[in-house]
Amino acid sequence: MRIAFLVAPEGVEQIELTDPWQAALDADGTPRLVSTKPGRIQAFHHLDKGDTFAVDADLDHTGVDDYDALVLPGGVANPDALRMDERAVAFVKGFFDAGKPVAAICHAPWTLVEADVLRGRTLTSWPSLRTDIRNAGGTWVDEQVAVCADGPNTLVTSRKPGDLEAFCAAFTGEFAKASA
Repeated sequence: MRIAFLVAPEGVEQIELTDPWQAALDADGTPRLVSTKPGRIQAFHHLDKGDTFAVDADLDHTGVDDYDALVLPGGVANPDALRMDERAVAFVKGFFDAGKPVAAICHAPWTLVEADVLRGRTLTSWPSLRTDIRNAGGTWVDEQVAVCADGPNTLVTSRKPGDLEAFCAAFTGEFAKASA
């Protein structure tokens, strides 16, 4: 399974990228780092700079058809930047339109709000996004992981780095079902 990990050039929460990436590898997936610009992205440990990671494809040279699923890592700045980029929003929306599974953690649902794909969906996130999700037509729940199949695709969401183990188990399980 080819899995796009969409991130902005800076601001992704490093553990929310690296733990799901490893989970995808462990589940025999092929993760690819996709960003709005080519080169390297700068990850963060909350507000402190973390490692940099090489971008596999930028949005001008890849599309939804190149992948089977999408993971949206969090961090505050990362999804805030993505939701301001029309190409990123269209890329995310394209997975919903194509019925492909999507997983998002922490602040990442901000990009889902912008893509207008949350009406009738149940999801979780970092608590500060609850009003945004409700205003976008979604139902917010305070749970480690929410798996919602009430739409064109399966949506797996989680709240925070402390939920990563449950998040990784849920999205790899759902992605495997989708590829079967």
